[in-house]
Amino acid sequence: MRQRNKPWADDFIKEHHELIIADPTNHKGKWQQLFGNTNPIHVEIGTGKGQFLCGMAKQYPDVNFIGIELAKSVIVTAAQKVLDTEQKNIVLLNENAENIAEVFNENEISTIYLNFSDPWPKNRHEKRRLTYHTFLDKYQHIVETDGQLIMKTDNQGLFEYSLVSFSQYGMKLTEVNLNLHQEADPTNIQTEYEAKFSAKGQPIYRCKASFKK
Repeated sequence: MRQRNKPWADDFIKEHHELIIADPTNHKGKWQQLFGNTNPIHVEIGTGKGQFLCGMAKQYPDVNFIGIELAKSVIVTAAQKVLDTEQKNIVLLNENAENIAEVFNENEISTIYLNFSDPWPKNRHEKRRLTYHTFLDKYQHIVETDGQLIMKTDNQGLFEYSLVSFSQYGMKLTEVNLNLHQEADPTNIQTEYEAKFSAKGQPIYRCKASFKK
């Protein structure tokens, strides 16, 4: 979905530099220092408007959350939500996921979330999918030995592609759920898209996978 341009986004990002971190590569290997604790770090790639991130941060106060979002017009909306909820265990990065290995050190992250990523359905765009093997290379580098990748999507094609991609990469699948909302899961925090699609009766797919190191 095309996002409406927000001409004030650049000024907002500069004003809230403590939340939307400039030059994140400067913190590589030192993210716990930024949070001021030794809590595990969880990263959401494609934060969107921030509903999932804020909900998770409230539910798990002893975890540090980092949201990555490329679109400035979207990340400022997420930042406003973080400010409104006053969650102190969240920072945001206006960054491209392709650069993730330049932002985090080896074994620095405990969990990566991929929520409702762009499916890039055309074959010629396969390399852009966040579950393509070149992205998995980057995730494996930054995730600790017992860390995991958790993916949710409404797109059956992307889900099936990702399961194959994970398997071919040698990852261990610990959950494959073909209808997440069929039974109530009190620990599941919904994204904006998830709430919208599930309300229409559309199945939500979730899988959890870990890297073999």
